[in-house]
Amino acid sequence: MHCADGFLYNPLMRRSWLDVAAGLVGLVTVSIMSHACAITAATAPDGRTPRGSIVFGRAVTVLLEESTRRYQPQVRFFELVNQTTNERVRVDLRSEDKWFALALPAGAYELSRVQISEGPFLSMADLQVSFAVGAESATYVGTWRFGIDSPRYERMVVVSAVEDRESRDEGERQILERYPDLAGQAVGTGLPVSASSESRLHEVMPYPYYPRYYRRHWW
Repeated sequence: MHCADGFLYNPLMRRSWLDVAAGLVGLVTVSIMSHACAITAATAPDGRTPRGSIVFGRAVTVLLEESTRRYQPQVRFFELVNQTTNERVRVDLRSEDKWFALALPAGAYELSRVQISEGPFLSMADLQVSFAVGAESATYVGTWRFGIDSPRYERMVVVSAVEDRESRDEGERQILERYPDLAGQAVGTGLPVSASSESRLHEVMPYPYYPRYYRRHWW
């Protein structure tokens, strides 16, 4: 065993360039498959009564402090994970205040991540906010409030959920307009287990004004 041009060389561990290329292709394939398993679901489809529970709620984004950016933060999307099947569902909002509704099987779920946009600026946070979806025809998960710090190195997002009677009534009204067959059926409540959760926000691509070398996060 000897070093050649700064690399450790072992004749018993030689691999052809074809083997290396095949390995890289395999890694890329696994990476693509792992990212492709997320299902995008902005709202539940209209028309016939969907299978599973209609999960509905409201997502609101607010600044906790003054910001030097002229853009108001908004939820670009958030992602839910079924704790039993590990299936991920991405919910696109692109709004600072918007209702969401989607059909989900009963079970335990986790709000696993959220992406915030401020004009051309994007940031992402990993979360662990658990909630449950019951067997009822519809499940109200509350008003999810995403509190955003002003831009700085250790920027945080605080996620909290509350049951707002007025918002819940409005959500039920919209659900019944879309699915009249659900009239008279029970509506469950699946508020997140913890009252609030705090997590670090990381700037992500595309990030303007900074050289490529300093763009550390590629989510």
